[in-house]
Amino acid sequence: MKNNILSAIKLTLVCIVVLAVLYPLSIWGIAYFAAPNHGNGEVVMQKGKVVGYALIGQSFTQAKYFNGRPSAVGYNAAGSGGSNKAPTNPDYLTSVKFAIDTFLLNNPTVKKEDVPVELVTASGSGLDPDISPKAALVQVPRIAKARNISEDKLKELVKEHTQSPLLGFMGPAKVNVLKLNVALDNLN
Repeated sequence: MKNNILSAIKLTLVCIVVLAVLYPLSIWGIAYFAAPNHGNGEVVMQKGKVVGYALIGQSFTQAKYFNGRPSAVGYNAAGSGGSNKAPTNPDYLTSVKFAIDTFLLNNPTVKKEDVPVELVTASGSGLDPDISPKAALVQVPRIAKARNISEDKLKELVKEHTQSPLLGFMGPAKVNVLKLNVALDNLN
């Protein structure tokens, strides 16, 4: 029995050193030396001022900006999470209907069936910073009118900010809303 207890204590100590010290230090080291901004996330700057982080969604409500996905947590990175409501939940259906109606009110050139799903439903984290190119392009007429910019120029800007799927086939093409809006501000 004494041998079993000593073996268990040794195994516990080895696991603590490996899993609580060596593994976290190795992940931190890889992030520090290989990731942008030493693993602290990609900071987005505008005119020398931090305006946000590229990996965290933000709320844009003015007509002159591209809108991102709605957030179930109010874009609070400390409280990441979804609504946890089923697609048949009446409260969820009401919030989606409200989001669709609001989007159509602000984008009168868009038909209800053409509203991209990610513009009216929150992601699982509530912090998704990206939308599809289609979701960006459907907003172009509103933004062109609000900023008095040609739609072609805005479509080109969306195209420039569209990221291809990883390795060309893993995941969908996407557009980072914050980076796109900063580039939009820099056009003027």
